[in-house]
Amino acid sequence: MKTSKIRVLTVTAMLSAVATGLMFLDFPVPFMPSFIKLDISELPALIAGFAYGPISGVCVCLIKNLFNLLRTSTGGVGELCNFLLGVFLVVPASLVYKFKKERSGAVIGSLVGALSMALLSLPLNYYVTYPIYSNFMPVEAIVSAYNEIASGIFHYNGEMNGLFQCLLIFNVPFTFLKGLIDAVICFFIYKPLSPTLHGRKRQ
Repeated sequence: MKTSKIRVLTVTAMLSAVATGLMFLDFPVPFMPSFIKLDISELPALIAGFAYGPISGVCVCLIKNLFNLLRTSTGGVGELCNFLLGVFLVVPASLVYKFKKERSGAVIGSLVGALSMALLSLPLNYYVTYPIYSNFMPVEAIVSAYNEIASGIFHYNGEMNGLFQCLLIFNVPFTFLKGLIDAVICFFIYKPLSPTLHGRKRQ
């Protein structure tokens, strides 16, 4: 039997609450500027996407960021970026799994999603996020934060080329790793959770 709409709505709401809580549990990452934090709040969205499809996963990404607006320190820019990155992860992953509902489909989908999130983070951060941040923090200061980690590698020349290098060398691999962490955890916990998510008895 198909999972009922009420169950989908209820569990999606519960996963959104979990994602909101996980978003509050962010922490700084070694070898990254202090303003970049790691969390695993895309994990519930990935679970929702695998269980009910991409729309459910996107809803989790949206709801957790709407709640996070209540404590934002970025004027909503960080939340917009987080939402879009979550969508870049969840939609490809859940679409692949939708057409190949096997462990291999989950693995392939997760890798595609993590890679999509990492690659698309570059234009998103370069053309949207950091240009808006530069109204509050000069680009030179942002690049300088990266230079504290890799002194002398990047040189800001007034055209944001230095920032592009920072994002390419630091943020893209970091974002890919973030997606992989969510995928690995999901891989181990999704199957035990699946009966509950779909209202089936455990075997």
